[in-house]
Amino acid sequence: MTTIPPTMRALVVESLAPDFAGCAVRDVAIPTPGPGQVLVRVKAASVNFPDLLMTRGEYQFKPPTPFTPGLDLAGEVAVLGEGVTGLSIGQAVVGGARLGAFADYAVIAAEALKPKPQRLTFAQAAAYGAAYLTAYVALVRRARIEPGDWVLVHGAAGGVGLAAVDLAKALGARVIAASASDDKLAAIQALYAPDATVNVTGGFRDQVKAITGGRGADIIYDPVGGDVFDESVRCIAFDGRLLVIGFTSGRIPTVSVNMPLIKGFSVMGVRAGEYGRQFPEKGRQNAEAVWTLANDGTIRPHVHAEFPLERWREAFELLAQRKVIGKAVIAPPAPY
Repeated sequence: MTTIPPTMRALVVESLAPDFAGCAVRDVAIPTPGPGQVLVRVKAASVNFPDLLMTRGEYQFKPPTPFTPGLDLAGEVAVLGEGVTGLSIGQAVVGGARLGAFADYAVIAAEALKPKPQRLTFAQAAAYGAAYLTAYVALVRRARIEPGDWVLVHGAAGGVGLAAVDLAKALGARVIAASASDDKLAAIQALYAPDATVNVTGGFRDQVKAITGGRGADIIYDPVGGDVFDESVRCIAFDGRLLVIGFTSGRIPTVSVNMPLIKGFSVMGVRAGEYGRQFPEKGRQNAEAVWTLANDGTIRPHVHAEFPLERWREAFELLAQRKVIGKAVIAPPAPY
């Protein structure tokens, strides 16, 4: 049986500040799992945009400081809390919570863990959870995607964007990947072969209209907001679904309600985690569906780069500067 040390390394947000100034790697006590919980030795944890926002207090979930961020992880079961069944010591698992993944060990609710998909490395397994769950709730639950739908994915090189490209293709849709970088679009084309790509620099309405035969996109997946949302309103099809994922542009847009009235489209907000909390049974179904897609190889999460815990800032900056294609992953080496 593996001996659990008394302390571990963890990235700790000690104060809320810009440029990650309030963050540091510290030696802290290893948490003890309570009833229904599991202590996981973290092998990999992916960086998500909410992680960055939480370091500044700009995300809707605002934990008190100090806290350790990190939503998604993959690792090995180290300790089982009271009453936990169906898992075993040393088992490779994947899952997560709102906090805690950027550390050597993390306590996770047993119900939030699943066996690591055998087809995936630890880094790939850590990369699919939040991103693909967001894409699944958006495309399947909210937009009710159908084979043949034209799906315009903005921010297509980012974690949630690339997941949407991959999932929409797997579900039989016709995908237009959109980005402001030709290099990123070339990488997306090589990875997932979308039906079309669009560089949004200088506008994209006419390109989308031409690609879709004048109809416009049936589904628009928008994690960017700002000007991208504004122009998306101009190239959505009648009866289309405009999915609001986030606002990485920094500007929260508005829409005059005469536009959805005249064009007959819906604006739909997507918060995958909140969807599961509001509808627990559907939430479990969503998690199971995404895990199955990963386990059988239908979806293929892409890891852009891996960093040890001490180089967390490089991983964060890569995402903040929009240089990631897919996911950056923090992979703590075994310290003990």
